[in-house]
Amino acid sequence: MKKLWIFVGLALVIGLTAWKLSDNKKAVEQKVYRPDSTQAVGVRVTKAEVAPLSQESRFLGSFVANREVQVLPQANGEIVQLPVQVGQTVSAGRLLAKIDDTQLRYQLEAQQVSLEGAKNDLGRYQKLVAGDASPAINIEKTQLNIRATEAQMKQLKRQIANTAVVAPISGVITQKMVEKGSVVGAGAPLVKITDISQLKLLVSVPEKAVNQFKVGQPITVRTEVYPDTPFRGRVSLIGVQGDAAHNYPIEITVPNNSAQRMLRAGMYGSIDNNTQLKTQTLTVPRQAIVGSTKDPQLFVVVNGKAQLRDVEIGATAGDRYEIRRGLSAGESVVVSGQINLQNGTPVSVQ
Repeated sequence: MKKLWIFVGLALVIGLTAWKLSDNKKAVEQKVYRPDSTQAVGVRVTKAEVAPLSQESRFLGSFVANREVQVLPQANGEIVQLPVQVGQTVSAGRLLAKIDDTQLRYQLEAQQVSLEGAKNDLGRYQKLVAGDASPAINIEKTQLNIRATEAQMKQLKRQIANTAVVAPISGVITQKMVEKGSVVGAGAPLVKITDISQLKLLVSVPEKAVNQFKVGQPITVRTEVYPDTPFRGRVSLIGVQGDAAHNYPIEITVPNNSAQRMLRAGMYGSIDNNTQLKTQTLTVPRQAIVGSTKDPQLFVVVNGKAQLRDVEIGATAGDRYEIRRGLSAGESVVVSGQINLQNGTPVSVQ
């Protein structure tokens, strides 16, 4: 009898628990929001259109000087003139430094005296030989002496000319290694000249994009310093060997011959390269795609209702996708409001 009452009690507890759970489920279901399948959902749409599909890539780099030269003297001695300062603009051929040439001029003067004496001796020997008073070999020796003296004079004049150090290129003095009064040797650097009349923008381009560039190709260059001022450049070099990351160097030459010299070596620059992927193809905005790119879908508005379609995606460029299958040109695709849509939901285009 006692076991019977225990069994009846358990049955009552189980029954009450089941009834309570069922009641709670009904209460929760009443609180869950259920969209009205007859009420139109507001959406934004756009037309699927056939248009060229292009991709724009941006590559960053930095400017380097067109040319940079360390000026080295070919003469030894004390610097007696140094009429340049760092930051000064110089033209090719401008005097940069003058090395003391006093001793060389003294040697040249001595050679000039020797040459005059040798020429006088030659005149006398010619008269003596004509009168059979001197052997003809004296004329030959004197002529050789004159030629040797003239050669030594040419060498001294060349050495004197080398004491005037001139600018090999036009540019800006960016470094000065000596001062007036310094004693220098041949080959010791005096100043550095940097030519920024045109600059070279060096960028690294991945292997998949390197074939988009051609030598001589005009290209627009932009900088962070002058964001609203485009600069016209031209591709001057395409590297033939990539680095460990399979990036290739591209060199763009940019004129910088304005009076302001707006660009400076070391500044950052960027180039935008627009590559046409497809001439004419069906495209939709990226926002129209729902689901994953592996199983893409989109909603098309047909007769006031949302129709969910499976589509096949092709090339992508920026915010647009190529649609290869499942859609026709001119159809209205939903680009906003898909979260409230199901297949067959009435829609209101906003």
